[in-house]
Amino acid sequence: MPHPVEELTSPSSWALVEDKFSPFAKETLAKVIAFVIDECLPASKIAHAQLPADPVKRWNTVLPVVEELKTKAKRQGLWNLFLSKAHYPAFGVPLTNLEYAVMAEILGRGGQIAQEAMNCSAPDTGNMEVLARYGSPEQQKKWLVPLLNGEIRSAFAMTERFVASSDATNIRTSIRREGDEIVINGHKWYISGAGDPRTKLHLVMGKSDAANQNTHAQQSIVIVPADAPGVTVVRPMRVFGYDDAPEGHCEVIYENVRVPLDNIVYGWGKGFEIIQGRLGPGRIHHCMRCIGVAQRALDTMIQRVTDPSRKTFGKYLYEHGTVVSDIAKSRAEIESARLLVLSAALQIDRVKAKGALKEIGIAKFIVPSMALQVVDRAIQAFGAEGVSQDQDLAQAWAGLRTLRLADGPDEVHIQQIGQRELKRAPGLARQAAEIKKREAELMKRHGVKAHL
Repeated sequence: MPHPVEELTSPSSWALVEDKFSPFAKETLAKVIAFVIDECLPASKIAHAQLPADPVKRWNTVLPVVEELKTKAKRQGLWNLFLSKAHYPAFGVPLTNLEYAVMAEILGRGGQIAQEAMNCSAPDTGNMEVLARYGSPEQQKKWLVPLLNGEIRSAFAMTERFVASSDATNIRTSIRREGDEIVINGHKWYISGAGDPRTKLHLVMGKSDAANQNTHAQQSIVIVPADAPGVTVVRPMRVFGYDDAPEGHCEVIYENVRVPLDNIVYGWGKGFEIIQGRLGPGRIHHCMRCIGVAQRALDTMIQRVTDPSRKTFGKYLYEHGTVVSDIAKSRAEIESARLLVLSAALQIDRVKAKGALKEIGIAKFIVPSMALQVVDRAIQAFGAEGVSQDQDLAQAWAGLRTLRLADGPDEVHIQQIGQRELKRAPGLARQAAEIKKREAELMKRHGVKAHL
């Protein structure tokens, strides 16, 4: 009997990875699919209705329907699926990155509420990985365990206002030791999760040794309680007009915030090492969710253009212009991107994130742009409704466009991949010289001269 994932992704891509899935992973994937389709998608409009329009109340609201979904998901064992036991033996679930990558595509279909319902939503996922890998036993007991249980939420504070933060060595936030305390001063913005009333901690990156000649050893990460004196959430930042309440993406000021020395994560000067470990798997999770968003947009588009009630000039929409071509291009682009991300996830399992930097980097600048194209075509098929609040497409487009900046802008990844490719030049030159030499020997032996 075919696995239900074939219908939602493709039989060919599933055939490539099926033998790498454990029986547990196959069963969990089937449960994820059923949970997203039967529980999360029908609850989407309820969640939207439960979020108050009032600009104050919306930031103090925990959506009842999401809490209900969390209880159901936990009961079914659909919880913390992103955290692989292979990499985090003490806290993880028995899933590989490849196995979770396919599940992440299904979560992408279900939107934010599906991800939160299974405790698999950013920025908590990355923060849990940081604490699981780099946190002290005390930090894990105080902060990680409640995050794993879904009792609290968190924020990751890196991007700064007035600073070109795509180059993380530019970060200006000060983290300094004063006696038996750490003092933090800085001005951050677009800090995801900082608006949520359940957020209890911020992981803050700043400079702790600005004079260090190694620019990648100047930074540290410190745990800051969200209610610590001196932490001020200035305002929620909008993304193409969306505020993404109640989590939000906030401007935050840290003014003479004091925390215990024990709140430093992993050690002084380890900030860059931590963020590289944090971002690798997270980027692949983002990319796979993007594919889920794109697939759902394509499905929605197909329903729209084959709807008899939407005929124009006596024809179905698919009978006009380039609609069929747009559908075909979207299908081809989704299939290509999925294989790219699956290969990156497999490489992470084989050699960890550091050994998969090429695959991760390529996926990061290819996949969100692909998904944007697919969603844009769907919007075009819907006309004015496509850019309205009556469809999910406009908000999906806004989120995807943001991903071309989040976790490093496209240009940074493109530059890194290009530079990596250029390093192959000496080897290619040697190979070409060897071929040329062999070519000359063969011509001499056969007594012929080249005509080219």
